[in-house]
Amino acid sequence: MAPIAPPDTSYRPPAADAVLHDWFRRGHDLDPGAEALRIGTSRYTYREVRDLALALAGDVVAACPERPRRIGLLASRSAQAYAGVLAAGYAGATVVPLHPDFPVERTRSMMTEAGIDALIVDTAGRRVVPHLADLLDGVPVVQEPVGQPLDAPLPVSPDDVAYILFTSGSTGRPKGVPVRHRNVDAYLRFVHDRYRFGPDDVFSQTFDLTFDLAMFDLFAAWGSGGTLVSVPPHAYASFRSFVENHGITVWFSSPSVIGLLRRLGELAPGTLPGLRWSLFCGEPLLGRDAGDWQAAAPFSSTENLYGPTELTISCSVHRWDPETTPERCLNGVVPIGTMHPGMRYVLLDAEGNPTVESGELCVTGDQMFPGYLQAEDDRGRFVEHAGERWYRTGDLVRPLDGGEDGALAYIGRCDHQVKIRGVRVELAEVEWGLRRCEGVEEAVVVVVRDELFAFVKGAPRTTAELVGELGRFLPRAIIPRRFHQIDEFPLNANRKTDRRELSRRASVIVESG
Repeated sequence: MAPIAPPDTSYRPPAADAVLHDWFRRGHDLDPGAEALRIGTSRYTYREVRDLALALAGDVVAACPERPRRIGLLASRSAQAYAGVLAAGYAGATVVPLHPDFPVERTRSMMTEAGIDALIVDTAGRRVVPHLADLLDGVPVVQEPVGQPLDAPLPVSPDDVAYILFTSGSTGRPKGVPVRHRNVDAYLRFVHDRYRFGPDDVFSQTFDLTFDLAMFDLFAAWGSGGTLVSVPPHAYASFRSFVENHGITVWFSSPSVIGLLRRLGELAPGTLPGLRWSLFCGEPLLGRDAGDWQAAAPFSSTENLYGPTELTISCSVHRWDPETTPERCLNGVVPIGTMHPGMRYVLLDAEGNPTVESGELCVTGDQMFPGYLQAEDDRGRFVEHAGERWYRTGDLVRPLDGGEDGALAYIGRCDHQVKIRGVRVELAEVEWGLRRCEGVEEAVVVVVRDELFAFVKGAPRTTAELVGELGRFLPRAIIPRRFHQIDEFPLNANRKTDRRELSRRASVIVESG
């Protein structure tokens, strides 16, 4: 297993207080003619990506009566999409990524809340524009560069907002998360210092631009002078060949990809020898999955990254060790590890008091965002402690090994800790129990009408068989009463298990009898 990269004396980060596109400039300055982006059979050099971004920015600036503040990017996996992230910054504005395949109503909601001054679209985004006509009255739409490119990026401040992303809100209305250049710069300095990526590295790009993990893909690659490879959905069916043919050395995705590849027969031991780093984030990483991936990529270091969008991509990390990590897994889930430099945490119990045992994880530090776009969304999401403001993640964690090394184990979401007939239940614990049952590959448990409902994937098992086996290691009060066999778990746009959809399905099944 590859060690953490040693210090590289040739590594030079951008100057202090860099803004997001300064990290692209670092890669460009290393070699403007190097390959920056690969989409299918199309190849783009750093110079070509920069020129396209300056051209798009020039058209936006020319079309706006005043300097734009926020630029929507309605595009997906095209040169226009990737260059559009830079173009917004070059225009001195904030980029607001939008997905052409999202429901139009959701896109309209995000555009309205963000208050965009201009919109960049690609071919896919262009098809959605007619459905947004009323919102785009007076808002210029840039499709292909036609005017004079900017000579150079317009100035922006580290305290300006680099991008606005939207997370799901409890009310159903997406919540806008503005992240400052200063927040992303602190994150990227940690990333590049830890991994010491270089111009020879080739990076996967699996996340949609509306998901903050995509910012890792882009600026980890471009900040090192490496190559970014867009991974299309069909690539997973011939995954080994895709990774080998493209020479990918850095893989980054949600953990759900591991189960998919296992089912497709693409994760046999030793099949991914070219990977140098394997990084997972976005949902809990199971120890079984991490072990299988490590066996498939024996020369790679495998790490579990954790962090909500509000804390800028990820804020803690645990490196998988086949000898020690399995015994540190809680409910079969890999620890979320230790906080990044510049980030600190405190745990709060159910009454909101600090605790050294398990509790809700609250974090503060250089990567914490300033607050939601709508001030009312801040209510209940921050806590004042020791004279500082801390973000409440909504995640339950506990210190490992008495907290000696600062490592944390993930328990589950606070809203996944429920009471069933007066008994407190951690859904993650029930799912862990189900995964221990013979033939069960994966399980997700939801609550319907004050009862536990389990979706199970794997070999067919009867309810009586599962209840009997679960009874050997779970209290009877927390054993689900209903089980439903499922061939594949639904995934959302970022390839994370869609629990909301599973809850909907469970309700339909219960109501239908």
